[in-house]
Order: sequence, then structure tokens, then C-alpha cells
Amino acid sequence: MRKVLVIGIGAGNPEHMTVQAINGLNRADVLFIPDKGAKKNELAELRREICDRFVTNPKSRRVEFDVPVRAEPAPSYRATVDDWHEEIADIYERLLREEITEDGHGAFLIWGDPSLYDSALRILERVNRRGNVTFELEVIPGITAIQALAAGHKMALNRIGDPFLVTTGRRLTEEGLPGNADTAVVMLDGKCSFQTVTEKNTTIHWGAYLGTADEILIHGRLGDVEDKIIKVREAARQRKGWIMDTYLLRKPE
Repeated sequence: MRKVLVIGIGAGNPEHMTVQAINGLNRADVLFIPDKGAKKNELAELRREICDRFVTNPKSRRVEFDVPVRAEPAPSYRATVDDWHEEIADIYERLLREEITEDGHGAFLIWGDPSLYDSALRILERVNRRGNVTFELEVIPGITAIQALAAGHKMALNRIGDPFLVTTGRRLTEEGLPGNADTAVVMLDGKCSFQTVTEKNTTIHWGAYLGTADEILIHGRLGDVEDKIIKVREAARQRKGWIMDTYLLRKPE
């Protein structure tokens, strides 16, 4: 039976690769590298660099594939994502059928960790439900942007005895800071949703391009640094053509 490895490759630094992840890459006959277009070519380039650096299996080969662009959510965010996942599932199914032999191994290289705000596992489950191609799945965890953010700011994610919440920019805008946790980590925020937080004494620890040579870190009282973050973020996005950022918000003690 085909074996599909879903491998977390870390938040942007090739040295985030674990021994388990490196061994997984070298078990694969084919390595799938997504291409998200010219603006995000660096994301594909990092995967290529990881393969160049760590893959020693002489029989291994790489297959690159284009990732369709998700439509803007209208009128339903969930429906838009569902349609997008269906498109990608078509691509995954074709790759599994055409590129992996019946007893072969293929690997998807996933930014960060496959279990945290990534859709590869859901899409592969969708492919499996279709029943057109049979495969066994193995997941190898990776270092997340959350871990890289905490390491960059040299901080613990939680206060002693307190929980923390992981959420998205969209949910932060809709719901505000959580009532049941003093700390919130915000991901997938393309609109600087921290601006909607009314308690400006909240502390923010923000980071972009975490773990890479281009890493940017800013922290302080939200009311003091939010404008700076917006300006720095936009300048970085203009310079590189893309940005990936994450931040932690913590209520005053």
C-alpha cells in the first residue's frame, strides 16, 4: 500500500528539522513541494533548501505542484475554504495516483506543524473518503510559529497556573480577547486585528519571518507599539512581497 508522510519542517529555519523529520524525508521516494506563486517563492525555496541539505536517498525525486489561490470569503468563509480544499484534494489525489507506486512512499513538507492551522491532513482525509486511491498516513510533528515566537522573545507562553488560547485574527476581531484566559496567541492575521483590542495596556509580543534570517521582533504595551508594528509589517511585506507573522497578547496582571 502507498505510504504518505506528512512532515512538519518548522517555522522557517532549516535547523528546525528534527531527526525524525530528516529520516522521514529519506524514506520517501517522492517529495511534494507546493508552489504558491512568484510572491511566495521563498516558501518553496526553503523546502528545496531542506531537501538539498538533508536528503541523502539517491532514489528520491521531487515533484512541484501549483497551489490554487483561495477566493475571498463571500458570503461564507467556511464555504469558500471548503471549495478551495476540494480543488487541492483533486491535486493531491492526482499526485498520489500518478507519482507514488503501489508500495511507494511520498512526503508532503508542511510549514510549521501539520496539526496547527494547516489543512493538509483534512485534505488527505477528503481524498481518502473518495476511495479512488488507497494509502496509509503517517504524521511527523514540527516546530510551530508559536514555539519560535516564544523562543524569539525569550518568554514562556503561559503565566503560572494559567491557560492560554490559540486563535485567529478573524476570531479576535469578532470576539475580542478571551474571557477565560489572560494570554492569547493569534495566527493567520492579515489585517492587524490587534488594533481592535480596546484594552491598550495589553502587552503584545509580535514576530514576523520567525526563525529566519529576516526575523523581526517587537514587543511592548499595545497602545505604545501597535502603530510601529503596522508600519514595520507593511514595509517588510512590500520589500519581500509576502509576510508571515504571529503575535501573543497578554492582559495586564
